[in-house]
Amino acid sequence: MKKGFLIFLIALVTFSLSFAQSDEKTEKKAKEILRKVSAKFKSFKSLKATFILTIENQKDKTNDVQKGTIQLKGDKYRLNVAQQDIVSDGKTVWTYMKDVNEIQVNSATKDTNTITPANFLTLYEKGYLFKFTGEEKEQGMVYQLVELVPIDPKKKSVVKVKLKISKKDQMVYSARLIDRSGTIVTYKVEKFSPEAAAADSIFTFNTKNYPGAEIIDLR
Repeated sequence: MKKGFLIFLIALVTFSLSFAQSDEKTEKKAKEILRKVSAKFKSFKSLKATFILTIENQKDKTNDVQKGTIQLKGDKYRLNVAQQDIVSDGKTVWTYMKDVNEIQVNSATKDTNTITPANFLTLYEKGYLFKFTGEEKEQGMVYQLVELVPIDPKKKSVVKVKLKISKKDQMVYSARLIDRSGTIVTYKVEKFSPEAAAADSIFTFNTKNYPGAEIIDLR
């Protein structure tokens, strides 16, 4: 779930799904909101954000709070959070686990059932229903709430996503992901910087910067 990332925005493209289980009005409202967010997101060539990550394990009643940063440029990303550094150049994903000094190397997945920073923003395009669930005020700001659920929960690791979107500037303020095991992961944006400097070298993983780390190639 840590790898299944962030939030900030949503890229909505034309798609066709059966929404037999969704209320027509709430679906239409959600679609309108997501398209506005999409238009804003598509205007950015790159972005950088800092966020707070909260992981709630309902089985053992633990609550872990971490801070992290994310940089995105197309299908490339760099994610730094707590005990992990995750870097992808769009073809390969390197995951450095600090606690065991280990680097795992994987091919960038094209599996829509796996959430990554690159596909999180479009995860609902296939296999998800969505609806508008209302508005919420917080510290003088008005947020629009959109909820997504999979058509077939057995095929998705995430069974529900709740988005809180700023009504004023069409930006995703937070995302709450609930996986099949009941673990709840919440991302809350602290600072967002569109068009942040993003040279391709940022998305290249250099193993020399991790001396002594064991490299496990899983490709």
